[in-house]
Amino acid sequence: MAVEGGMKCVKFLLYVLLLAFCGATPGSLLPVVIIAVGAFLFMVAFVGCCGACKENYCLMITFAIFLSLIMLVEVAAAIAGYVFRDKVMLEFNKDFRQQMQNYRKDNRTTLALDKMQEDFKCCGAANYTDWEGIPSMPKGQVPDSCCINVTKDCGVSFHVKNIYPEGCVEKIGGWLRRNVLVVAAAALGIAFVEVLGIVFACCLVKSIRSGYEVM
Repeated sequence: MAVEGGMKCVKFLLYVLLLAFCGATPGSLLPVVIIAVGAFLFMVAFVGCCGACKENYCLMITFAIFLSLIMLVEVAAAIAGYVFRDKVMLEFNKDFRQQMQNYRKDNRTTLALDKMQEDFKCCGAANYTDWEGIPSMPKGQVPDSCCINVTKDCGVSFHVKNIYPEGCVEKIGGWLRRNVLVVAAAALGIAFVEVLGIVFACCLVKSIRSGYEVM
């Protein structure tokens, strides 16, 4: 059964949205999460593509339901993030301090903390004194990434005026607060695309169902 008139336009737009949806897989999470989320999004997009191509009622219903559930999860996550924002910062502070304990013991942790301190121009969790309690860090020494002008061994026998005075937890928290509007705008954009996908899928479902009734 061919889709007639304006439904051809809806079908085309649905394909475009499905391609965009496939390409929206997060790329900055942990490898296991990337694989899991990517596989799920690909499965949903594949179901939608097959449903639109074959004009299959069940597949399009499944796609619309999955897309609706994804949007609801995103909304719930956004609300939870806002409600528990203080707790999130506390957990981040706790996790940052735990990672500091692994400095120089794990190469990935060392590289991550160094990059974070250099990028955000900070030192330690609250300030540079946090490094004093780290077993792998000799007394009176901080990582070179704490230095305003990074050079080899600049963190050894340092002067306070030559290192970043602010801690990373507050610095990163401030950065997040300043960029919350950008994050919100991006989230709204993604939600808008998902709503369009749901609407187009429902329109196609209605058209397919009408075709069945005529037959």
